[in-house]
Amino acid sequence: MRSSPKTRTALFLAAIIVSYLIGAATSRLADAVPRRLSPYHNLGIFTRVLTHIESSYVEEVDQDRLVYGAIRGLVGTLDPHSSFMDPEEFRLLQSDTTGRFGGIGIEIDMRDGMPTVVAPLDGTPAAEAGIRSGDQITEIDGRNTADMTIDDAVRVMRGQPGSRVRLKLRRAGVEAPIELELVRAIIRVESVEARSLERGIAYVRIKAFQERTAEHLRRELDRLTSDGGGSLRGLVLDLRNDPGGLLDQAVLVSDEFLAEGVIVSTRGQGGALLDEERAHARGTRDGFPMVVLVNEYSASASEIVAGALQDHGRAVVIGKRTFGKGSVQNIIDLPDGSGLKLTIARYYTPSGRSIQAEGIRPDIEVPELPAPAAGAAPPPPSSPVRESDLEQHLSNDSARRVTESPPSPVENDFQLQVGYHHLRSLIMMAERRRRSSGS
Repeated sequence: MRSSPKTRTALFLAAIIVSYLIGAATSRLADAVPRRLSPYHNLGIFTRVLTHIESSYVEEVDQDRLVYGAIRGLVGTLDPHSSFMDPEEFRLLQSDTTGRFGGIGIEIDMRDGMPTVVAPLDGTPAAEAGIRSGDQITEIDGRNTADMTIDDAVRVMRGQPGSRVRLKLRRAGVEAPIELELVRAIIRVESVEARSLERGIAYVRIKAFQERTAEHLRRELDRLTSDGGGSLRGLVLDLRNDPGGLLDQAVLVSDEFLAEGVIVSTRGQGGALLDEERAHARGTRDGFPMVVLVNEYSASASEIVAGALQDHGRAVVIGKRTFGKGSVQNIIDLPDGSGLKLTIARYYTPSGRSIQAEGIRPDIEVPELPAPAAGAAPPPPSSPVRESDLEQHLSNDSARRVTESPPSPVENDFQLQVGYHHLRSLIMMAERRRRSSGS
């Protein structure tokens, strides 16, 4: 049975007070620890403020709003990827990873206090309206976004399919604000897109890492292998504008091409090793060269894949330095249906590089030139958004710094063009070595 707001508030206060008393007792036992270092030192002030609000505020207090606001304030002092979600916001988060939800089809993060587009999803209202990576959303339906959290902005932009939402955008290099009206739709994200560039040379694009991304990748690779006469000569894996997603899918995708070794490790407080994911020999697809394409909007899970394949020498990474989101969030279900997304660790590549705020640097840096052809990706903004631009981002503590849908034609995509020609060179060298060893 659902408890009343007053009961929840009382329980919340009681939990704080108990924590305070336990912490105080612990502090007294540990005489060597200065009082100012105790994490419970300020809880007495906190509970007193809550008590004064409950008993003396001039108007009746909404207990849910009070408690949720206190928790948001607590979490809001952390990095930009930690957040508290009320039950409705938590439900929206859970729908993100299934590949089907109602909205306009953009991935956002915070920059300079504004919701900022990391990437529009292909085939969605946002992409069709010309929204670009790096666009800052200044208004949603006439509401200023300056005081919104990411979760607030996501909630306001989502709605019933067929309903309309008005956005005002600020774009680098464009003086006047851009005003758009979009029609919300059910967003169905097919995370894997694949085609043959020529016989035996495959192109696979991963748009986001969702629940069945690795399964869809295997299916497409099997199809392309069959089309190539039973084997692949080379592969271009396109992770550009991929905002990330599920860690387990990034691990499975990496494992598809690696026979052994570490894929990614995570380290928490004090640098303690929390987890280490390793590759398995069974089912590994090797024997052909690979190129991985990345850009400023390749983030999180896509950076894990690029970093793993780069460190093991399995692929040549081409493009621009990636976004740099190398932190791990744990999703915690709370009893009333709300949720806590808490950053608990940093990701490290197999060689020990921290991705956080640094990103993956390509082996061959190639700019993304404007592609005017219909259906081609829009030019990037002059000032790309990276993890290091986000307010309160975690520092890098590393000591070392399908429905077949063809991508933009090679001739209209400069980075893909460079990647394709480099891959062909790798194929020629590999075939020459095989002939030499066989003679």
